[in-house]
Amino acid sequence: MEIKKIDYNQILTYWLLTMIILVFLIIVVGGLTRLTDSGLSITQWELFKGILPPLRESTWINYFNLYKEIPQFKFINPTMTLTEFKVIFYWEYFHRLLGRIIGLVYLIPLIFLSFQNIVEKKTLKIFYFIFFLILTQGILGWYMVESGLVINTSVSHFRLSLHLFFAFIIISFLIWNYFNFKYKRNKVFFNLDNKLTKLLFLFILVQIIIGAFVSGLDAGLIYQTWPKMNFAYFPDDLQTNQLNLKYLFNSQSFVQFLHRTFAYLIIFFTIIIGFKMILQKQKKYILNYLIVLFVLTIQVLLGIFTLISGLNLYLASLHQITSVILVYTVLNLNYKLT
Repeated sequence: MEIKKIDYNQILTYWLLTMIILVFLIIVVGGLTRLTDSGLSITQWELFKGILPPLRESTWINYFNLYKEIPQFKFINPTMTLTEFKVIFYWEYFHRLLGRIIGLVYLIPLIFLSFQNIVEKKTLKIFYFIFFLILTQGILGWYMVESGLVINTSVSHFRLSLHLFFAFIIISFLIWNYFNFKYKRNKVFFNLDNKLTKLLFLFILVQIIIGAFVSGLDAGLIYQTWPKMNFAYFPDDLQTNQLNLKYLFNSQSFVQFLHRTFAYLIIFFTIIIGFKMILQKQKKYILNYLIVLFVLTIQVLLGIFTLISGLNLYLASLHQITSVILVYTVLNLNYKLT
């Protein structure tokens, strides 16, 4: 009887797809943790101790007492009850639990691959680099939380944006390598082919960083009108005598203006790519382009509706979910054209 050979390529494809789904979930849960102001509910790192949630009332009280010591409780939630605390605690708990699961689901197969001659050394190095990014992301997560434990009532928007940026870098690497195993190719993203689509990807990453600034500064709480910012296209409350980078990137008005403006730039750039594909008769991949354009349109509309709704939780969450889908579709277009 002939023994069927193990298809490691297919196994690795499913492994990378599983990782993409897990990172997608942690981005979504992380976004909801931020939107519900739950990120500071656990005030200690607890890499191993916090694997299980509190099982006794005394443990709950201990966690609640630790939360009572930070500025967020003192100045924003002084009347919060233990029952209300449990809600925000579980958001942060599940966020951290997903982080632990991601680490294990990635590390165990990586150790196996290290001792087996299954993938090329170049690919293995990429896998190790992704693991380094995952470890760095865990450290950045605590670095972000730490910024809201002593003086501030929320985390630093600079650290928040860095944390989100790394999440999207990780999922982008996973998606690209997933494509390589799925299609049995060995394409490299960092080459000079299709410069416009690669620029579009970079523009979207920048927009995601700006979006994190908007979230971290609660910049969506002002100018909840569109297309104008109240009665003008440019915010009227900026102090023109203080137009330096420190002032601008701590300004709710400027950050929201920048997020709006960059969205228009991305739309324009995407349309230019479409015209270029038509002129170069790249009809084979026009469907992939139309999917990008469709997802981008949905994303822009979600951003507008989130703003004018007064930051509706469901719309804001959908806005973040769609950003991941947009990154996937843009990377898919890049892959097809490379």
